[in-house]
Amino acid sequence: MLNAAGLARWLAVGALAALSLAGCGDKKELPSPLAARVDGHEISNELVNFVLQQQRGLRPEQADAASRLILDRLIDQQVAIDKAEDLGLEREPGVAVALEAARRDILSRAYLEKVGADAAKATPEDVKKYYDSNPALFGERRVYNIQEIVIEATPEQIPGLREKLGAARKVDEFLDGLKAGGFKFAGNQVVRPAEQLPPNSLETVSKMSDGQALMLPAPNGVQVVVLAGSQPQPVTLEQARPAIEQAILKERRVKLAEEKVKALRAGAKIEYLGHFAQAPASAPAASAASVPG
Repeated sequence: MLNAAGLARWLAVGALAALSLAGCGDKKELPSPLAARVDGHEISNELVNFVLQQQRGLRPEQADAASRLILDRLIDQQVAIDKAEDLGLEREPGVAVALEAARRDILSRAYLEKVGADAAKATPEDVKKYYDSNPALFGERRVYNIQEIVIEATPEQIPGLREKLGAARKVDEFLDGLKAGGFKFAGNQVVRPAEQLPPNSLETVSKMSDGQALMLPAPNGVQVVVLAGSQPQPVTLEQARPAIEQAILKERRVKLAEEKVKALRAGAKIEYLGHFAQAPASAPAASAASVPG
């Protein structure tokens, strides 16, 4: 049985094809405008090509076979859509809302993409400044061997744990103390290059020395992060240039979108209704998550 979200996704495929949002790549020219007809409903080669372009990592020699699989999937969708429309499912409240939400998301993202297209590309000076401002990512980049220990603890127990961590000469000594104290904990060890760490974590970890540990708050206690080791792997300016150019361009696209939405909102007549009228919240500007990269 189709649920509202599933039906919305299926019915939105046609609209998505017309928009060609960011990340779709260049379209492959196909000889005929139509790929199939299903009970009189047309499925275009444009739609098949659009879905094909979403398949990441697809090799050129796989394109023909993938196109056929995609077409068969679209045919399955079409017969299901026809039946859903016969049953009037598009008028059911949950489905209607899901369809409207999909439409709003597609159109707003298309507009933000159009606004972002005017963003200026990074100059060599911009790239150099970005490189110099982020040494942990580039000139002083390291690959980190990080040990994480999540400990269940009450607020009253945390000062004692902090003291034990500071006094321990090795991680194993600290772990033995946890076991002796009856603490529940779980450990994990990962190897991460600088660019795979969250920006706020990288800022902290990049300043740590090998063997150093720190304690951070956690939902049910604390998390201990131990830098078990690290290996310098710096990146030159020329090596980093493509990634930096893309990062700067994305930041500028986001900023343009935020400024445009803020201006449009300022000029719009907005009325909060119902229970929202009592304490209207200030709306955030367009977020990075809503702006095509």
